[in-house]
Amino acid sequence: MRDIRSRTRGPTNDGETLIARSKSLKAWLQPRRFARRQQNFIAIAVAIYVAMWAVDRPASISATLLYTLTLCNIIFLMQEYLGFLYTRKKHLHTWLLFIPLLLVGGILGIMAVNAIRFPTSHDPSQSLWQYVTSGWKMPLMATMIVGISAQLYRQMRERLESKNRELQQAIEIEAAQRELQGQELQQAREIQQSLLPKEIPEIPGFEIQCAWEPAKVVGGDYFDVIRLSATKVGVCIADVVGKSVSAALLMANVQASVRAFAVESASPAMLCSRVNSVLCSSISSGRYVTFFYGVLDSARRSFHYSNAGHLLPVLIRGDGTTQSLENGGAVLGVFPQWKYEDSLLHLQSGDRMILFTDGITEASLPNGEEFGEARLIETAKACEGKSTREMKSALVAKVKRFCDSQLRDDATLVVITAALPNEEDASKEVEEMCVATSALNSEPN
Repeated sequence: MRDIRSRTRGPTNDGETLIARSKSLKAWLQPRRFARRQQNFIAIAVAIYVAMWAVDRPASISATLLYTLTLCNIIFLMQEYLGFLYTRKKHLHTWLLFIPLLLVGGILGIMAVNAIRFPTSHDPSQSLWQYVTSGWKMPLMATMIVGISAQLYRQMRERLESKNRELQQAIEIEAAQRELQGQELQQAREIQQSLLPKEIPEIPGFEIQCAWEPAKVVGGDYFDVIRLSATKVGVCIADVVGKSVSAALLMANVQASVRAFAVESASPAMLCSRVNSVLCSSISSGRYVTFFYGVLDSARRSFHYSNAGHLLPVLIRGDGTTQSLENGGAVLGVFPQWKYEDSLLHLQSGDRMILFTDGITEASLPNGEEFGEARLIETAKACEGKSTREMKSALVAKVKRFCDSQLRDDATLVVITAALPNEEDASKEVEEMCVATSALNSEPN
């Protein structure tokens, strides 16, 4: 941006000023420009001649042309090469310097023209000095009028050019900022995509499907499915407050912490506490993360979870009843001593859990109406009998249709289904459920 500003500035020192004047002189002497300027001066001479005729004081057209061309060129040269004496000063100072220069230039110009006309137009009784110093009032008045008008025009033109330069500079800076912002958003998007899981690990008896729909503005949504053992996976979903690269970098910090602490022996509450401790020591003021983490155990058909200020996941039982996974804790990165709690959920065949970010429920119409959790549950129930993948696709499609694909924030979705058993394995599953229930009841609190 410094280069952009330097291109829009004028001369910055005397050397550059002299160079600019030299270029201006060369431009002034170019035949085409010189001829066009003289045409303008001739038009001024004709106007003066007509004005003199209209007030019954006709003048010679040749004399009018001679005076006008001489004096107008003097005025122009004075503005070009003596303008540095009075330009870029306060308004009053400009005129206090310009008018005396104009008077001196006008008087000298008139005397020069009179000296040229003396051999052919003087009264024999007049001396050269008398002729040179006579008949100066009307030409000088015309010189002052034309000179002041030319200076007013020049000032207006310079102000307009200055405004145009400032506007061009602002446009170039804005274009550079947009380009930089576009690069920053692309970098943030690449960081965000690199943190999301490339493959979803599978465990017996459960189906897990995830979806992530990016908005135009890069947000801080994050989800992960981490294999803990042959029968256990850790499932998390998070939303980092903020946008662009800062949110993506904070999300990278969250992902690294979760991956470091997600082991089979760590309870969800313990993991939340550890990640919270890391973020509280490194996160900037005013930033925080909503976070949900749970451990899905296929052997016990159970789901241990803890919630750190995230939207409550929804459970849809096989019989159609719904409930929210009630477990509330503080967001990560704010309260370093917060104690998180574990909750336990037993899953039955056909049960489905939906984890989501606010990009899903806050997708809105132009009038501000949001998609909401009720529509999410209604759409999920309408997917009864469909596979987990089909349900995930139906939910995302419904949200995008609702807001005409104009997502305000990244929309992230994790759908977990307790798979239906085969008929020959039904009795075996009942026995396993009874064993699992007994084992859970026998665990110490």
